[in-house]
Amino acid sequence: MNKYITEFIGTMFLVMGATLFGAVGASLSLVVMVYAGGHVSGAHYNPAVTLSIWMRGRIETKRAIMYWISQLAGGLAAALIVWCVFKVEGKAICPTDTFDTTKVLVAELLGTFALAYVVLNVATATATHGNSFYGLAIGGTVLAMALTVGQFSGGVFNPAVFVGLCVQKTLCWDTWWVYLVGTMGGGALAAIIFSLNNPDDK
Repeated sequence: MNKYITEFIGTMFLVMGATLFGAVGASLSLVVMVYAGGHVSGAHYNPAVTLSIWMRGRIETKRAIMYWISQLAGGLAAALIVWCVFKVEGKAICPTDTFDTTKVLVAELLGTFALAYVVLNVATATATHGNSFYGLAIGGTVLAMALTVGQFSGGVFNPAVFVGLCVQKTLCWDTWWVYLVGTMGGGALAAIIFSLNNPDDK
């Protein structure tokens, strides 16, 4: 149970950071929550990251499903706190003619790929076992990708963040499949590339 609580708390603060202070809030929240919960749950805080770690064989199916539930619940809790307590509501207009499906899909795929790829290399690879830089590397990746491709998609890179931003009305539910395919596809691709690059790291 402590692993699921940790995933809930970490995701909640990540989504609060993203909702209230954008890329900087998300990346800094992720850094501190990774250091806080890494030794308990592995500090995934992202269904796409959990998918990549599951594909790598570092988490069993039942636990991965519970992680997804905990992460989505954390994102929902964050959105409700921001919306109902702090009274911060987005101004998304749905549908919008400015939504470019291709750009959003590619941006989310690339950003999530980079994030999951870094997580796999700094937090699960044998060669980097016991390092102390993984939190900064993971949070830094979110910031770098948000600054690089976030202008095209909002820099979500996380289905739990998408749920939170939709509840808080910054993003639109109508676009769910684009963000789901982009983020989960990026996580899956990262696992495949990691396995190809590290065939002996089982």
